[in-house]
Amino acid sequence: MVDIDPTELEIAELGPKIKDVDDPDELREMLALEEDSEDRVPVKTLIEDRIEKLTAEDEEIDPEAVDLSDLTVADVANLVRDIDDVDVLEDLLDREKAGKDRKTAKGQIESRIESVEGTDEDGEAAEVEYVPPEEKHPDLDHPTTDKQWVEDLVDADYRDMWVYCETQQGDLIDVSLEMLGKARQLMDDYNEQYGEEEDVVAVLVGDGVSELTDDVIARGADRVVYFEDDRLERFRHKPYTEILANMARAGGEVAAEGQEDVDWKDYDEPRYVLFPATNNGRDLSALVQGELDSGLASDCSGLYIENVMISNPAKTGSAGDKKEFERVLHMKRPDFSGFEYSTILCLDKPHRDFHPQGASVIPGSFEIPEADSAREGEVVEHEMDVDDSWFHVEVTEYDQLEDGIDLTGNEVVVALGRGINADPTKGIELGLDLVDAFDEADLGLSRGVITSSYNFDGHVEQYVAEERQIGESGQVVEPDVYIAAGISGAIQHKVGMDESDVIIAINNDPDADIKDFSDYYIEGDLFEVLPMLTDALEAGELDVQAIADGGNADD
Repeated sequence: MVDIDPTELEIAELGPKIKDVDDPDELREMLALEEDSEDRVPVKTLIEDRIEKLTAEDEEIDPEAVDLSDLTVADVANLVRDIDDVDVLEDLLDREKAGKDRKTAKGQIESRIESVEGTDEDGEAAEVEYVPPEEKHPDLDHPTTDKQWVEDLVDADYRDMWVYCETQQGDLIDVSLEMLGKARQLMDDYNEQYGEEEDVVAVLVGDGVSELTDDVIARGADRVVYFEDDRLERFRHKPYTEILANMARAGGEVAAEGQEDVDWKDYDEPRYVLFPATNNGRDLSALVQGELDSGLASDCSGLYIENVMISNPAKTGSAGDKKEFERVLHMKRPDFSGFEYSTILCLDKPHRDFHPQGASVIPGSFEIPEADSAREGEVVEHEMDVDDSWFHVEVTEYDQLEDGIDLTGNEVVVALGRGINADPTKGIELGLDLVDAFDEADLGLSRGVITSSYNFDGHVEQYVAEERQIGESGQVVEPDVYIAAGISGAIQHKVGMDESDVIIAINNDPDADIKDFSDYYIEGDLFEVLPMLTDALEAGELDVQAIADGGNADD
């Protein structure tokens, strides 16, 4: 009996799990289970690739005789990892240059040569010489040398997880609450694992945000730091960036001269910081992390904190050495392959700290926590001078929707993709007709429709709004029934809807990726199928809710 039954998992869930299976026989059993069940080609390919990798590892490769043209770059990296003979490595390098001459393959070999040669005569790792960038590359422009904060924060003191809580029209948006709940869970686990007492810090910026402090504490914050100004009613890049960066740098011992001292914070910068992956949140996260001279993992849907062992000399400071980095925020985002997730790490290195470790979070990735009105926390009003020049752009007129478009609370979502390209206006009309046939439904769109150059007639143009986008850079929905018409099923869209209870796909391509993770697949033209579904619903001949509850499509 296998530990992992592939027939019970979606492809994106199986990818990370299968990497931990090291028994080829167990993998063959998993393959047989899949072939006897749904027989999904991408799943079989994933399992077969893992089998091939493990069985190939069992076959010893002679580095002095191997034909490098038969190896992938990944194969070359695995081959050189255990070679300690510089002559053998240099021979491999010469043969690669004479053969395919792949830049990445040569880089793997050269890195291993540097690592081996970095060991001194006593067998101990030699320290990597540090040369400041402006000295190493004097011919290049180095704008960071003008940033007073860059070199000051090395081996500084970092604490807490900060959550930037975005507001719209005076209210907290859902993803702000989601991040608070996830941050609370992460820091509870962190404090238990490392024996610390670090906090979740909610950050509020805007006009009248002090009225929201009780709410963010009830959702998990230990401390709320807020800044109010009536000019900040709407998001503005410059002042919001300056205010958050000022909050992050306040206090601490390593802070540059001139930085104000505060009584609510005695460390240099936050250890971790989360932003919402909304339009404004994406802008702000990049600007703030750039100002703090750190990195950013954007559009994440999974977070956890763990130690990690790293051997990269740029991070360890010693060639051929390994170093364990503690308390690292692992930031998971969907891989373009659709099989697994990439995990982004933001690690310090000698002579340069990369803190705060920052991520932006896709809305809908986590549950909204229940409010606990009995929770207590500290409320801090941040004080700083605001420069009038930050407001040199004046907004004289703008339109504002009375209500945003929230697709997450619907029982049914009808989503349209590039398949409407034959007649975009007609496609939207047919989608809206189907929406109207349900009691609780709304219209969603793929990124392909949002970014297209389609021409829509005025009566449907209002529905082609970025707020309706579903996917990695849009909303994440989990309706009872998700109807995807003319959507190919790219991974960026899949992560926004694959938790739906029942997925019904309509596509005229028999090999579309969405077929592999749909419960029902209708091969046909959406311009013909959508009216048929609408007519059947209105005539009472089709009960989609019964399908969602486990019924048959023919019922």
